[in-house]
Amino acid sequence: MTPFELHPGTSPVILAFPHTGTEVPDDIVSRLNAEGTKLRDTDWHIHELYAGLLPNATTVRATFHRYVIDANRDPSGQSLYPGQNTTGLVPTTDFDNQPIWKPGQEPAATDIAERLERFHRPYHAALEAEIARVKALHGIAVVYDCHSIRSRCPFLFGGVLPDFNIGTDNGATCAPEIERAVAEICGKADGYTSVLNGRFRGGWTTRHYGRPEADVHAIQMELAQITHLATETLPFDLDAAKAGRLRSVLADILTAIEEIAKALPKGRRP
Repeated sequence: MTPFELHPGTSPVILAFPHTGTEVPDDIVSRLNAEGTKLRDTDWHIHELYAGLLPNATTVRATFHRYVIDANRDPSGQSLYPGQNTTGLVPTTDFDNQPIWKPGQEPAATDIAERLERFHRPYHAALEAEIARVKALHGIAVVYDCHSIRSRCPFLFGGVLPDFNIGTDNGATCAPEIERAVAEICGKADGYTSVLNGRFRGGWTTRHYGRPEADVHAIQMELAQITHLATETLPFDLDAAKAGRLRSVLADILTAIEEIAKALPKGRRP
């Protein structure tokens, strides 16, 4: 299998999709238990939701499932949220803390090392190359990392998650103009709730690539799945009416980011 799909564009904006892939190679799927093979923790339909919203944007999408290896985790295995429940580089449980591997078939250190080379690194090599290409075109690149999760997930967070969860690692990963514009659009979106740097402050992708001083900005958007799915249970079908309404807001966000990126001063690295 090819570990990523790439569609180069001419915009300064790059859309990254680390968690929409559902491919699991035969040698790995045979080790998953019945729960694991359901692949519940997919960012269902997110690449479809964003399709065509910013026609000239570059897209980089991981095709492999996060149970193979999580493309939005630090390759060192270090936790993104120390002290909080989360899933690791190669998860051993799902978002409900249920085991996903057959007994005795859990990934070992050698499996993780092999999957880093086979899946994680090729995806990020492609993303890094596109950042460099886009920055060469515009003097700036903005990585918009696209995610979703169930609105209720007690193992990971209490209560109900807001609809729009914006992550910039507390302002460290992008220019304040970008953060402010996205927060304002989400805050004014009728019928939706939003939060900036709440439970999700940006995963490894956002924190690793977001270097505003080097004219590379990154921002994560974690959408509550109830905003676009018929239900947050299998079969996780897309709701066309919900998706159409949400796409209008997302289009405004991406357009604003692109306009700001073009206007921001470049070459600010000392």
